[in-house]
Amino acid sequence: MALSKKQQKIVDQLSRRVELCREFMNDWMLFNQILTRYPEPGINKAELETQFLKIKSKLARTHKVLKETLANDYELDNNTMNIVSGATSLEAIYSQSEVAVKKLQTEWHRAFIAINETLGAVDDKRARAEAGEKIFIAPTGGDVAAAGGGEGMSKNTKTILILFGILLLIVGFILINPGGLANAWRAPLGL
Repeated sequence: MALSKKQQKIVDQLSRRVELCREFMNDWMLFNQILTRYPEPGINKAELETQFLKIKSKLARTHKVLKETLANDYELDNNTMNIVSGATSLEAIYSQSEVAVKKLQTEWHRAFIAINETLGAVDDKRARAEAGEKIFIAPTGGDVAAAGGGEGMSKNTKTILILFGILLLIVGFILINPGGLANAWRAPLGL
């Protein structure tokens, strides 16, 4: 069954999202490989520190793009980037207690599972779209309102409309003057 142009565009967008997730997961695994190699005897620690800083930078850049691109499909826990930002250097990590290092490794594994769950969900959505199922995906960046759907008026617009409505009611009350109640306000205004 041939897909419509619109459906093919959705498949292409989902394929891009799958690729971004896979790239992030591969970088996440490299982060762990560098982390676990540091205590090995005979390792070039200066070179490993350089690689560690590069992969941390790449993870930070990719994470922001991934979060904006996946929009509603983004299901990584917030701790993922806390792990990256908290791991200032390999030397600093391994100068902590063994318990702290084990805790970092446990948090890394939790994030790894969340990345895989997200990848699985996006890949499943792509496969369903390829099979012809109609799939809705939020526009890149998750800005549903910009795509013409969903969120309605902004808070400021609602506030202005409410204030304008109250002002119209007061002016209408003064002009209509039911039962002479507005005479006290009309006299000073010269109405």
